[in-house]
Amino acid sequence: MSLAMSHTGMDTHGGGAGPDSGTATAGRSPSSSAEKTAREKSGTLWTVTAHIVALLVGSSVLAVVWTFAQLGWVAGPAVVVAISVVTYYSSALLADCYRDPDHLGGAVHGEYIDAVRSYLGPKSVAFCGIIQYSVLWAAMVGYTITSSASMCAVQSVNRFHRKWVGNDVGGGTSGVTYTVVFGAFQLLLSQLPSLENVAWLSVIAVATSFGYSSICLGLCAARWASHGDVRGTLAGAGAAVEDSWSEKVFNVLLAVGNIAISYIYAPVLFEIQDTLKTPPSESSTMKKASLYGLAMSAVFYLLLGISGYAAFGDDAPTNILTGAAFHEPFWLVDIANVCVVVHFLGAYQVIAQPVFARLEACVGGRWPESKFVTASYELRLLRRAPVAPAAVITMSPVKIVLRAAVIVATTLVAALMPFFNAVLSFIAALGFWPLAVYLPVRMHIARVKVRRGDARWWALQGASMALLVVAVGMGVASVRDMARRLKEAAPFKTVD
Repeated sequence: MSLAMSHTGMDTHGGGAGPDSGTATAGRSPSSSAEKTAREKSGTLWTVTAHIVALLVGSSVLAVVWTFAQLGWVAGPAVVVAISVVTYYSSALLADCYRDPDHLGGAVHGEYIDAVRSYLGPKSVAFCGIIQYSVLWAAMVGYTITSSASMCAVQSVNRFHRKWVGNDVGGGTSGVTYTVVFGAFQLLLSQLPSLENVAWLSVIAVATSFGYSSICLGLCAARWASHGDVRGTLAGAGAAVEDSWSEKVFNVLLAVGNIAISYIYAPVLFEIQDTLKTPPSESSTMKKASLYGLAMSAVFYLLLGISGYAAFGDDAPTNILTGAAFHEPFWLVDIANVCVVVHFLGAYQVIAQPVFARLEACVGGRWPESKFVTASYELRLLRRAPVAPAAVITMSPVKIVLRAAVIVATTLVAALMPFFNAVLSFIAALGFWPLAVYLPVRMHIARVKVRRGDARWWALQGASMALLVVAVGMGVASVRDMARRLKEAAPFKTVD
């Protein structure tokens, strides 16, 4: 999932991604990132391209084969290419908004919210903040569901391999236990200070992400080679049955959402661009990096989608690693699922840090004199050697309570709605249009001063409205799918 966005080694600024009630003004004001000009930047075209590829290749990989099965041989590749083109154009618009030409020296916008505040004013800042935090929290739910499903898959695959339950792969395994285990780990990790800035987390996240992605591609290619037939249809699953056309439409919208969520990296594009050294200009380098990163990611998704659809046809599983598709070699499938869990253990905390920081800032601003809010306690750990200083961890009651409440609520929602594809599509519907289309288009219009009613204005607005219709359709399909599954399946049980 592209929303594992901050795991690429960039700094995550917890308080900067939401509404700023103190500094937002209708006019343009210099970004706080302008004060960072003294910091030496070492980012290059290739490091930024690597960041983008790492963001785009995520949990959506697990659903791309099912996505192609719903879209078919024609629409499947076409949708991947179309969303890649839209994302590149949107990224190019945002890249040009990094420096504000109306300020002396060109004030830089190191965060998405900085650019929104500068170009669009306080009302848009509030809108952007609400959408961003909603997407982040929804992604936390998605990470919990995906990790629980992967842990269930390890047990199921091992049962099948050892013939504990014959050919009954599922074995009645419930995902609630694994969901709670994953949430318990997050309760512990959430109390560690500055987890999002730990360098080793980036290395592990990128390595595990590419690990399970590559294993998925290899397994699908091997399955295709084993039978040699090219399965699937031009229009995808369900197109030949007249009574299933409504179901077909909803599944197509879910599939489009699964692809769209892969390409949402707009909220951290400015953080990536802020690492680039000059010359050349940050915008030109960022545009090239976006082109290269999107092209490589699109090729990977096309290879996996084509090989997987050719291997499984219209019977492709919703999640390629949960045991319904592959049981052997069991150790390789287990490694892939463990990579998924390890990846999301870290990525969950990284995207949760801005949510925690904003809640703590709001509570601190609401009750600044409360002892519960201001109190902190130091926990001194034992020294490893007589000359070594004792490690000190600062604990705060409000931090413990708020973070625990967020994680418990997230875990509960994930246990109640364990629907992998529907959740991915819902996150895409929530964040793709506002963050990757609507706000970039509005900022571009404000930056270059496109006149209302001009041909370019109509073209931009028309494209934005067309994508809004698609986003609304994705949202309706995902909500319908979750509601239908809640009626058909028992809560607290992984169904995808």
